[in-house]
Amino acid sequence: MNAQTLDPQALAQSVGEVMWSRDRATNALGMELMRITPGEAWMSMLVRADMVNGHHICHGGLIFTLADSAFAYACNSYNMNTVASACHIDFLAPGKEGDTLEAHAIERSRSGRTGVYDVTVSTRSGTTVALFRGKSYRISGEVIAGLQQAD
Repeated sequence: MNAQTLDPQALAQSVGEVMWSRDRATNALGMELMRITPGEAWMSMLVRADMVNGHHICHGGLIFTLADSAFAYACNSYNMNTVASACHIDFLAPGKEGDTLEAHAIERSRSGRTGVYDVTVSTRSGTTVALFRGKSYRISGEVIAGLQQAD
């Protein structure tokens, strides 16, 4: 497999599969990578009993983790190692035990080594739970070593 033989969608899919195979944290939380395209990712997470806090709602840190994970898959979809440089989240509604939360990350800007991504976390019934904005920074290397993607 090399970069010249992969169209952007096939590359994003391959990157998603490789990242998923290494992503212990996301797997441990029972998240699912639903879809990945260049600059976008969709993830879901069932709110389990061990994910609720003292108010019996989903712990905000876990909602943040879902959004952050979708952000990570979206900004790495070009096979260039990319990390978060800053993130912000606004919690709008609670996630409840038994809810399946879905996070949709979408690229808003990508130039040079930086990018901006917005993530909407919602319930399957359509209630927006949180809005997340992540800023990315490209570091050296590739998710799938040896493909040498050009900017």
